[in-house]
Amino acid sequence: MPTLFKSLAELLEKIENTRKRLEITALTADFLKTLAPEEVEPAVSMILGRPFTKWNPKTLDVSWTTLTAILQTVTGAGWNAFAEAFRDTGDIGSATKSVFEQTKLKKQAQLLEKELTVPEVRRMLEAIAETTGSGSREKKERLITALLSQASPVEAKYLVKIFTGEMRTGLHEGLMEQAVAKAFEVPLATVQKASMAMGDIGEVAAIAKEGGKDALTNISFRLFRPVKLMLAQTAADVAEALEEQGGKTAFEYKYDGARVQIHKQGGEVRIFSRRLTDVTQSLPEIGEVVKANVKATDAILEGEVIAVDAAGSPVPFQHLMRRFKRVHEVTGMAEKIPVRLFLFDVLYLDGKSLITAPYLQRRQILGENAGDIPLTTQIVTDDRDEAERFLQRAIDAGHEGLMAKKLNSPYTPGTRGKRWLKIKPVLEPLDLVIVAAEYGHGRRHGWLSDYYLAARDAETGEFQTVGKTFKGLTDAEIVEMTKLLKAIAVSEEGNRVIVLPKIVVEVAYNEIQKSPKYHSRMALRFARITRIRYDKDAEGASTLERVRMTYEQQFAKKGRYKAE
Repeated sequence: MPTLFKSLAELLEKIENTRKRLEITALTADFLKTLAPEEVEPAVSMILGRPFTKWNPKTLDVSWTTLTAILQTVTGAGWNAFAEAFRDTGDIGSATKSVFEQTKLKKQAQLLEKELTVPEVRRMLEAIAETTGSGSREKKERLITALLSQASPVEAKYLVKIFTGEMRTGLHEGLMEQAVAKAFEVPLATVQKASMAMGDIGEVAAIAKEGGKDALTNISFRLFRPVKLMLAQTAADVAEALEEQGGKTAFEYKYDGARVQIHKQGGEVRIFSRRLTDVTQSLPEIGEVVKANVKATDAILEGEVIAVDAAGSPVPFQHLMRRFKRVHEVTGMAEKIPVRLFLFDVLYLDGKSLITAPYLQRRQILGENAGDIPLTTQIVTDDRDEAERFLQRAIDAGHEGLMAKKLNSPYTPGTRGKRWLKIKPVLEPLDLVIVAAEYGHGRRHGWLSDYYLAARDAETGEFQTVGKTFKGLTDAEIVEMTKLLKAIAVSEEGNRVIVLPKIVVEVAYNEIQKSPKYHSRMALRFARITRIRYDKDAEGASTLERVRMTYEQQFAKKGRYKAE
């Protein structure tokens, strides 16, 4: 008998109510053991809040406005009932469950005689994603209505979380890897390596279910399935980078651009953004330059795309984002905003994974296979003065700063460590999520122009406010931001609108202070938005740990009250 979706929802309820990692892992592992092989990937994906595998280009493409209208239709409750439930729970899924429990519609009770299963929910999600063209909106609404009409309150809670991508139960991918290893008696390192190569723990879990360790050991990279990116920590200056990396280090220009992962197989090239979404259509000239220059049959490369002016000098990041957002009339936009590609790493070449090779060797292989595509400007040195001069040249050329890369470091997908370090000459901005906004005054009346900024708790997935600002955006950007925020509004409290944590902004500030005003107990001083990060999702936002670490680092050069 197929696994009931209610069993999956009840598992998530248990997970949400515990903060003990071992218990979360054990509960999940026990559930995975009960699944049929064909149910494993759909279940793992949905437990993590995704309708499909991570690499799958299908999207549900359902706005929050549409979803709230459907919820009101299914339950018979008005918007105020949902807004009130959200104020009580602070979670859109819990608010949905509360309203479902209160309404208890006869129609729903009749439909519940046929219970939802995990395979059936996946089929309905696929049908919703595949509905396109004329009349697709109405058909999507009918399909979603049918799905939610069959759902019990607890099932509705987690279906809404899947639709909105707001699962946040505390079960992240790292814990899921542990659960898969435990459930199918496979070494954790084997699961992690397979997950790196495939880019999706759901598929890894399905293979482990059927083939165990032997099947996972043979997994390698699969072209056109993006790999998690290796991430960097921050260094205050070149001296810290040299000390941290033990002497001689590769310093490279840090461009004010967008990171891309490029997959090539034969004559086909696809380009993936930092968020691992396919942006090939938006950057056709990058695809063509890779085809013309990279002679290897198969390759996975990493690089940075920057927007340039007529003289080839870099222009601000927001102009580049206009290219990434464009999928129609790309040729005209390419003429207005030309872009350049700089390569900096190679992960895979003609059937061979290179991620365990030392960085310096990967760089050499990259140079031998890049053709006329430039690599990031680089020096290798252990001389502080030389590195300082190189940093100044990068700044003078209009770039952000430097990257410092340990010469013998492997490429570790999905991890942030000190093998790669970012060096910027100013206090590094934070990437924060807008969780609420207030209407402005005067000429900003009618615009959502005062923003509450939050960092992500890496343990719980919760977003905690660390500041508020009305500075930084142009009038045109505020108008656009107002439209974006209204589309994801959850409730209104007087002049303030609570929104789903979806939109990431880069925020500059003078310092971080202790503050009883916010639950995080921290507040940014003189915060201002420097750009909208369309290339990042909420999972890529700065963490509370990062904010706390930056707060502590301030005292390296200033005093601290004893009360601190």
